[in-house]
Amino acid sequence: MIDYCWLVPFLPLLGFLLNGLLGKKIGKKLAGWVGCGSVFFSFLVALKIFSELLSYPASERFFQKTLFTWVVSGNFNINIGFQIDPLSTVMMLVVSGVGFVIHLYSVGYMGKDPGYFRYFSFLNLFVFSMLTLVMADNFLLLYLGWEGVGLCSYLLIGFWYEKRSAADAGKKAFITTRIGDLGFALGIILLFWTFGNLNYTQVFSQAPSVLSHGGALITAITLLLFLGAVGKSAQIPLYVWLPDAMEGPSPVSALIHAATMVTAGVYVVARCHVLYELAPLSMGIVAVIGAATAIYAASIALVQNDIKRILAYSTISQLGYMFLACGVGAFACGIFHLFTHAFFKALLFLGAGAVMHALSGELDLRKMGDLKKYLPVTFWCFLAGVLAISGIPFFSGFFSKDEILWKAFSSPHGGFLLWLIGFITAGMTAFYMFRLFCSIFLGKSRVEEEVKPHIHEAPKSMTIPMIVLAILSVIGGWIGIPHVLGGKEHFGKFLSVVFEKGPETHGIIHSAKAESLLMILSVLVVLIGIAVAYLFYISRPQLPKNLAEKYKGPYKVLLNKYYVDEFYNKAIVGPFINLALWFWKFIDVAIIDGFANGSAYILGWISGVARKVQTGYVRNYALSLLLGAVVILAYFVLR
Repeated sequence: MIDYCWLVPFLPLLGFLLNGLLGKKIGKKLAGWVGCGSVFFSFLVALKIFSELLSYPASERFFQKTLFTWVVSGNFNINIGFQIDPLSTVMMLVVSGVGFVIHLYSVGYMGKDPGYFRYFSFLNLFVFSMLTLVMADNFLLLYLGWEGVGLCSYLLIGFWYEKRSAADAGKKAFITTRIGDLGFALGIILLFWTFGNLNYTQVFSQAPSVLSHGGALITAITLLLFLGAVGKSAQIPLYVWLPDAMEGPSPVSALIHAATMVTAGVYVVARCHVLYELAPLSMGIVAVIGAATAIYAASIALVQNDIKRILAYSTISQLGYMFLACGVGAFACGIFHLFTHAFFKALLFLGAGAVMHALSGELDLRKMGDLKKYLPVTFWCFLAGVLAISGIPFFSGFFSKDEILWKAFSSPHGGFLLWLIGFITAGMTAFYMFRLFCSIFLGKSRVEEEVKPHIHEAPKSMTIPMIVLAILSVIGGWIGIPHVLGGKEHFGKFLSVVFEKGPETHGIIHSAKAESLLMILSVLVVLIGIAVAYLFYISRPQLPKNLAEKYKGPYKVLLNKYYVDEFYNKAIVGPFINLALWFWKFIDVAIIDGFANGSAYILGWISGVARKVQTGYVRNYALSLLLGAVVILAYFVLR
């Protein structure tokens, strides 16, 4: 089946073409089957490839499949080819598996939308682009998928383009990520300039001998690639597009946050681990940016009232954890958290969609409460997701998050400060997630009276995908249970062949007692966060208001997201708009239009003068002949 790995991206591409070209002709029911079925069969092929890969010895789990030659220029050859190894296989399963569940949920969620066919077409294209990105065996094909997910994010975030806010959000995402993509493109150009090739195997095998450890060139390459990752994965300072991306349909938010787009940056850093190991400065920057983003985004989520924006800042924070892991050399840990995060974050967004479905699109926490009795299935599924992301023991997020904290503390590339930031962020995460949960499902009802009669549980097409993700949110992390808890770390071992040269395989302080102690501390801080959330929003709901009034300054800063958007608008967006207006008025209107209009005026004036020669009156022509004769006669007389 590995020889047929091309089917994994091809099937969603086929779904995109069928729904895009024939959607209205085949009808909604068949269009839904095409959209969901293409991704489902893609997942089955990926699953078969995974099982086949397991049958090989660990050292032989590497295959490349070339379909055809893409670019030929002198000695430069680039193929449309795919690389199958443990890392790409994990990503294939995440993208196609979680993507299928989200597609299935979308059948119910988008059933009455007039853009149904266009929606599934774009969704299939999104999955195809992400699969191309993670399966590519060279940087150019990766870049094709990279730009593809950027295009699809624009199309889907602004899906309801008749809304000004949705159209603006799509443009904001597209433009912001373009900044990172410029750096990413420059990094690829530098790789080609250095190696004369863009194939992974050749670049990574030659890198240790061609590039000096810690040199300026390898540092520049890795930082430029990381700039692209910062844009796609919404890290400081290019994170501002992701909260606004909530303007798209909830399943789109789930797909972007869980299986596509934002995970692309983490994947690229992990895929290029050979390069980053040669650039310690870049590794340090990756870790610092990841840690800073994790705690920064978590602090904003503490006081937000829009349920989807809280989840968006949560995603930014969790991605920070993943980059923290990669920055300290624990690449497999970063991918492990990406893996578990896909389950519980997709679940949380789909749960948020079910709540919106029940409340006629309401997003404000202050207009919810006591929904447990109306939405029992959504309640239990959402609870599973909240427990997982909070890091409650034996839920999926517990294992991946605690492994990152341990590696941040014990790795030679980590340290106490990085661990402390991650530790504090864990407590903050538990607080704001249980604040979200309690405000929606528990406590006093704040639902508007005219909405209450219409509250209802979501249809099975929406609840069944949530139940599947809830189960995975509970058990998905068991594949990586650490040795200290009696596990065998199967996930890390599976990826070890990819990262065997990484620093996470050596030089790490191994102490079962220290790891157990840090694990206990992280559980305690999570429980404290949950207890405080329960106290604030169930036991004594007046406390948050009292604190907000007492500390108006800090509260206002957090509520307004540190005024970063306002700063960007004044410092960057505004000046660029003014510059564009100046170019329009001076270059376009004054010079270009002035030249064109001036030329037309001069020619008009000339033609206006010349046309008087042709009046149609015989007397004028006779006068012209007489004047001409007088001029000729004068010429000969005076010569």
